Amino acid sequence: MSALWTSADAQAATLGHASAAFGASGISIDTRTLVRGDLFVALKDARDGHDFVPAAFAAGASAAMVSRMLESNGPLLTVANTLRGLEDLARAARVRSNAKIVAVTGSAGKTTTKEILRIALGALGSTHCSAASFNNHWGVPLSLASMPAEARYAVLEIGMNHFGEIRALVGMVRPQVALVTTIAPAHLAFFGSCEAIADAKSEIFEGLEAGGAALIPADSPYGERLAQRARQIHAGRVLRFGSGPDCDARLSSYDAIDAGARIGAEVFGTPVEFVLGAPGRHIAVNALAALLAVAVLEGDVLNAAAALKSFGPLKGRGARFSAGGIEVIDESYNANPASMAAALALLGEAKGRRIAVLGDMLEMGADAASHHASLAAPIEAARADLVFLCGPNMRALWDKLPASRRGGHALSAGELIPLLMRELRDGDVVLVKGSNGMKLSAAIDALKVRG
Repeated sequence: MSALWTSADAQAATLGHASAAFGASGISIDTRTLVRGDLFVALKDARDGHDFVPAAFAAGASAAMVSRMLESNGPLLTVANTLRGLEDLARAARVRSNAKIVAVTGSAGKTTTKEILRIALGALGSTHCSAASFNNHWGVPLSLASMPAEARYAVLEIGMNHFGEIRALVGMVRPQVALVTTIAPAHLAFFGSCEAIADAKSEIFEGLEAGGAALIPADSPYGERLAQRARQIHAGRVLRFGSGPDCDARLSSYDAIDAGARIGAEVFGTPVEFVLGAPGRHIAVNALAALLAVAVLEGDVLNAAAALKSFGPLKGRGARFSAGGIEVIDESYNANPASMAAALALLGEAKGRRIAVLGDMLEMGADAASHHASLAAPIEAARADLVFLCGPNMRALWDKLPASRRGGHALSAGELIPLLMRELRDGDVVLVKGSNGMKLSAAIDALKVRG
């Protein structure tokens, strides 16, 4: 296989200077995950990546991109600024690529939809995809710069928590399809309203290639606002996915089965039936959006849909495991009111005693208490038997719960775990969900130990 980046190509893209010739098979910014042959980029963030250049070469790096001269036992690509150098590689990768590209954003479901697209498009041809949740100011250029020139498709996840962040990133991605999964009250501390969040997310449409398509969640109360923003920037097509009769991709049926769900849909009027290897109506809608993207890119929708049987819930985003006679649903990665409601609906489908372990939803702004208290309704709809709550904001929800549902409340995961563990019994189904900062992954670890 040819090198992802030769020293000559990297010099031309970055206007840097290579101390010796090299060929890189990948790009890394972290020596802990660096693969032999990678170009190590010494970013300056919480720590200065230049301090790790020796470790990068010890791990097998082919070269290191730096912004100052260092003692080195390997080739150095010296640039004016390493983040700008990474962005330069990303733009050069986009220029040389003929891949059809989908960019994905949203308040929830970005990574899940990206992974569904990886499988759907991967069934049709070589597909490059963002790794993990690499969706920020360094993650997007890293993902784009890592795209092989021969890729047929690419899927890039783009996130934000301030205005202007998506605009800067999508400008280098230049997708043919821009997909918004949903709009929900997330990062309200920075935006103040869901209308503002919708406007910030709609920046993804500004990077569309000429004639490109904006994919809108029709069931969202902010769907029409997103459509108006897409029309303002003269998107080539504004298409909708959801449950309504006027949707370009419509979810017509959803039936939970043992290992996922059986889905009925229509995409541009064509019936599509498939098995999705993960349960949850919200995930079915994400799959519907992915198939609409496939159709826009003129891919084989039926073959793409058939491949989704192999999709499984992701770690921290719905992954399941058994632990000593109980079933655990791991949603511990992140949370906002919309994703909380979706996860609780998933718990409501479970057979057994239903236990919800919920942590604070962070960055919710001045109305944090009311957003937390509002979770009482989806808890009731899910028929949860016991609820364990973690964090100061969850006190508002605790006060709304009937005594029969109160399992325990604590300010930290460490304090909550013992309360939970002594209440568990065989046959329980336990949902664990909260913002990543609440560290409810510790509860997941404790449950695994119990198993």
